[in-house]
Amino acid sequence: MHPALNIAIKAARRAGQIINRASMDLESVRVAAKRPKDYVTEVDQAAEAAILEVLREAYPNYGILAEETGAFPGSGAQGAEFQWIIDPLDGTTNFIHGFPQYAVSIALAHQGVVTQAVVYDPNRNELFTATRGRGAFLNDRRIRVSNRAKLADTLIGTGFPFRTFDHADTYLNIFREVTEKTAGVRRPGAAALDLAYVACGRLDGFWEFGLAPWDSAAGSLLILEAGGLISDLAGEANYLDSGNVVAGNPKVFGQLLQIIQSHRDERLPA
Repeated sequence: MHPALNIAIKAARRAGQIINRASMDLESVRVAAKRPKDYVTEVDQAAEAAILEVLREAYPNYGILAEETGAFPGSGAQGAEFQWIIDPLDGTTNFIHGFPQYAVSIALAHQGVVTQAVVYDPNRNELFTATRGRGAFLNDRRIRVSNRAKLADTLIGTGFPFRTFDHADTYLNIFREVTEKTAGVRRPGAAALDLAYVACGRLDGFWEFGLAPWDSAAGSLLILEAGGLISDLAGEANYLDSGNVVAGNPKVFGQLLQIIQSHRDERLPA
């Protein structure tokens, strides 16, 4: 196992312990709204602090991009090339409602390319990991994307727009078409886990608009290392910057992307 991945796993498990303890007494968890429908809790903050402590002890010069504390550049020639991308609790709204679908997401990027990935579900004690070029794993078992080829047989994940509704009508039109042409669509509410589920074949595909880099960085590498495909809405690799993601097994990916691109004359996000 790559040393950086080992450290990321240690950090994710430490955050998971904090999250699990807090989940036993949700009524005492302090919640604040960063903006309408976008929440942060003291658990997010404590989990992120624990992650940063572990990562900085092992790699003090690496850059940081974290949901709650923001971005910090690395120092030195080597450190400036590396950046940790962290979501300490993806699915905060689920967490504060006791809906058990949330995860810790940690990725390491080298010169802008994600090379290490951890998505940890503390509820199920499921640890998804990947190192670029070495495959993707769930609790040390190699995982692969599904092999379903017919769109009518597939289960697709998505995330509804909740911060801004500029593209809501287009999204709903896409949602209707995907629902009509597949076996079903699911919206669990934690993009990092949705992407991990594509990687292990629980979902055959996924799309969402407006994600932050920490929502999709780790999950994107899981999918690629599990044999899947991921892109932005133009079919390019700009998904971390644009925040618009389409993913799936190789047979489903193209069909899902085609549906989305067929709505380009409406109002797709850039």
